[in-house]
Amino acid sequence: MLTLYHYPFSPACRFVRLILAEYGVRHELVLERHWERRKQLLAMNPGGFLPVAVENDGPPIVGAGPILEYLDETRGYAQGEKRLMPDHPDRRAETRRLVEWFLQKFEDEVIGHLVHERIYKLDMPTALGGGAPESAVLRVARANMRHHMRYIEYLTGTRNWLAGDHITFADLAAAAELSCADYLGEVPWAENDHAKTWYARVKSRPSFRPLLGETVRGMPPVPSYQDLDF
Repeated sequence: MLTLYHYPFSPACRFVRLILAEYGVRHELVLERHWERRKQLLAMNPGGFLPVAVENDGPPIVGAGPILEYLDETRGYAQGEKRLMPDHPDRRAETRRLVEWFLQKFEDEVIGHLVHERIYKLDMPTALGGGAPESAVLRVARANMRHHMRYIEYLTGTRNWLAGDHITFADLAAAAELSCADYLGEVPWAENDHAKTWYARVKSRPSFRPLLGETVRGMPPVPSYQDLDF
């Protein structure tokens, strides 16, 4: 059995959960508020960040990228045409490039700020940084969002899926990030028709249903969040 230590609105954790669902991996979820820096979490990952996966009695697998590679190495080959990592080296490189783009650059410049200010701070005690969101931070994140959405619009307007002809880890990484902002109504879908159509395809997949059912206490999602056709 694989155990995933996660936080529901962590984009990186959502990404791993999508992989687990797409690959049909039986797993258990353990809620982890990483800002509390529990001793058990730090023992598995001294960096104190999520996600962390442990399978049976094996060692901790730390971070979305290493978990991606582990799951693909242990389950990917059995997926046949449903494998999320392409066979050709060039397409594999492009998939990995985009996964890194969304989980790192998009996260650092946009989604991480939106999630921290508008979701994490609701759950964090004041002593650990909780409280009202900072408007200046949100303003910068919203401006950066439009730059990133133009790139997603370009990719979805010139390719069937983000990395090429077939769905890959890149699509799950981008969708996991966007899902958190979409919950908050922070994605300018009206300006990005190709991206909107692509996202509707991804969030219509069965693997996405558990994510769409999760809510933030005291903050319901925008109406279009759970609407598969927007």
